[in-house]
Amino acid sequence: MDINIQNKKIELIQWLSTLNDESIIEKIMKLRDNEKADWWKAISKEEKKSIERGIQDAEAGKLKSHSEAQKLYEKWL
Repeated sequence: MDINIQNKKIELIQWLSTLNDESIIEKIMKLRDNEKADWWKAISKEEKKSIERGIQDAEAGKLKSHSEAQKLYEKWL
């Protein structure tokens, strides 16, 4: 793992260990809980259906190559 990330983690741990403001601690806890949230539960029914259709298409071999997709959508790219 990147040493810079490790240093940042250590710095955060040291800061957290001295923190006494309960409201900041609660905000950090909520941030942590949001990071653990399952994105599948957060998306719409339409998005879920679209993903499921894509999986079904892939399983059925209904796939296009990257170059074919580029040609098809080049006017929007």
